Amino acid sequence: MKIFKYIFWILYRVWFYILVAIPILVLLPFLLISILKESWYPYFFKMARLWSKFILIGMGFQWRIERDEVPDIHKSYMFIANHTSMTDIMLMLVTVKNPFVFVGKKELSKMPLFGFFYKRTCILVDRDSLRSRHAVFEQAERRLKSGLSICIFPEGGVSDEDILLDQFKDGAFRLAINHNIPVVPITFADNKKRFSFDFFSGGPGKMRVHMHTFLSTNGLTLKDDCKALKTRSRDIILNQLQEFKTQNKSFR
Repeated sequence: MKIFKYIFWILYRVWFYILVAIPILVLLPFLLISILKESWYPYFFKMARLWSKFILIGMGFQWRIERDEVPDIHKSYMFIANHTSMTDIMLMLVTVKNPFVFVGKKELSKMPLFGFFYKRTCILVDRDSLRSRHAVFEQAERRLKSGLSICIFPEGGVSDEDILLDQFKDGAFRLAINHNIPVVPITFADNKKRFSFDFFSGGPGKMRVHMHTFLSTNGLTLKDDCKALKTRSRDIILNQLQEFKTQNKSFR
């Protein structure tokens, strides 16, 4: 019986990458045009949302989103969430309608096809390079001035399987305070169970999302408030994860 599970998991992973590639190939001319100018990014973003829905539906995932507050489409925000799965990218794109730019690790730019567009539309960071981390702030400032939002997974990467929520890094909160934009904490409850980085795991099912009340940065300073904002944001997501867990609808 176990051998059939392993066969399913292998095919399920292969199917995921097929689903990633199909809409990119179908929309390729439009995607290429949309990245020619930075001002055309909102058009790319709309296609990215379609791409995400195609993948999640094709994988048999049903998302359910609860919102304590709804973002104003005409304002910029700092969207943050826990990071447990590659599907976090797709689910974030489905959850948020405001055009935003991911700040992510440069390693993903090496992925075939997906990496080509990832490199040209996201803000890439090499966490081992101080110069790269400084460049992130400059690029983020330019995008925010053009009316876009920013999305960062503040754990700085995918944590170990047995860690509920890793410690947060400062970058997202420094950017939010510097540019006086609200922080929007978002909790993904089931992504680790549905499609974790453990190859032999996962399967179709529910994906629950909770978008929490926004955290204002009005009047905050980096020196006095960055650490407190980071701690408060992490506590909100951690408490929600623990609540999901006690409801016996765990993401594990």
